[in-house]
Amino acid sequence: MSVVEQLIRREDNGSLSFGNYLLQTKTKKSDFEYEGDLYKVKTFQEITKLEKNGIFVYESVPGSTVTDFTADGTEVAFSVEAAKDIGFTLELEPSQEYKVFLDDVELGTMKTNLGGKLNVSIELDEGKKAAVKVVKCS
Repeated sequence: MSVVEQLIRREDNGSLSFGNYLLQTKTKKSDFEYEGDLYKVKTFQEITKLEKNGIFVYESVPGSTVTDFTADGTEVAFSVEAAKDIGFTLELEPSQEYKVFLDDVELGTMKTNLGGKLNVSIELDEGKKAAVKVVKCS
């Protein structure tokens, strides 16, 4: 298991890691500065949520630990770990199609709703990480 004890951190490769699904009570860290933006994370065993400058970025139910999170406008990539299967939501462009990959296997193309939310459910075994990549279709 590789939870983020400090709730959110910058990795040596420039990515973000956040979340601790082992916590029994909701814990949060605000005003974490990363590349000129302020991030806020709320996490515990039931939910993990990340915001950037007050705007929704990521949420999982139940809680999760996300490592090596990167987003550049056309692609979001990260590894995720949780105690069991999870559903996660990403904030992306509204009404846009994205290809979703899990451990380098394409799951198919999904379209965001009018608010830009993309909902994905994946099967996880505790202690095992899954690599997620979401790529904007051109």
